[in-house]
Amino acid sequence: MWLLNYLWAFLIGGAICVIAQILIDKTKLTPARILVSYVCVGVLLTAIGVYGPIVEFAGAGATVPLTGFGYAIANGVKTAVDQQGLFGALTGGLTATSGGITAALCFGFIASLIFSSKPKK
Repeated sequence: MWLLNYLWAFLIGGAICVIAQILIDKTKLTPARILVSYVCVGVLLTAIGVYGPIVEFAGAGATVPLTGFGYAIANGVKTAVDQQGLFGALTGGLTATSGGITAALCFGFIASLIFSSKPKK
């Protein structure tokens, strides 16, 4: 049974990434715009109730891609609004994703200390 869970996570996460790669290859959208679009799509799908069941089914296959970041933001806002009212709309997303944001900043800083960048030629 656990092997099937891994397979579904791989397939769903892979499908999300394949869609992004197709958008990169077949459109003039920049990777940055696609990444931002993925976060927005994750928020939108969570708001209309579609992404939650996908997360329950695929687990990390749905939460690791950037659509999962949008899902985390939307759930954080929803929880904070339920607890704090309208003020939660301003703080909930950051509270829910602060661990991931902090980790990204710390690991990026560590990587910058270890590796040196080179300009493009």
